[in-house]
Amino acid sequence: MDIVFIEDLRIDAVIGIYDWERRIRQTLSFDLEMAFDNTRPAATDDISDTLNYKSVSKRLQSYVEASSFGLVETLAERCAAIVLEEFGVSWVRLKLSKPGAVRGAKAVGVRIERGVRPA
Repeated sequence: MDIVFIEDLRIDAVIGIYDWERRIRQTLSFDLEMAFDNTRPAATDDISDTLNYKSVSKRLQSYVEASSFGLVETLAERCAAIVLEEFGVSWVRLKLSKPGAVRGAKAVGVRIERGVRPA
């Protein structure tokens, strides 16, 4: 199985359950791993045959910047669904971090896997 990854994609969003969080934008960090067979793009050297990580990044940025959720769990689920449904991957692992949310911790968040991971 080949993996296409995006690491530390930073996106500002309205996220949180507290009133003060609903009035500000916070920077979130996304790490994604996506199953994709890279044999064809490697053979053709053509970007149209790839899982274009720039396209994935731009789609998630657009969605997250326009969203407003209370829980990182909800946002993570919606982002994973976008990747699975719109980019034709069979499996995604997504880590969504909320830096500075808890005093003493670098970040908190969730890591989810959705879809069927190829062998």
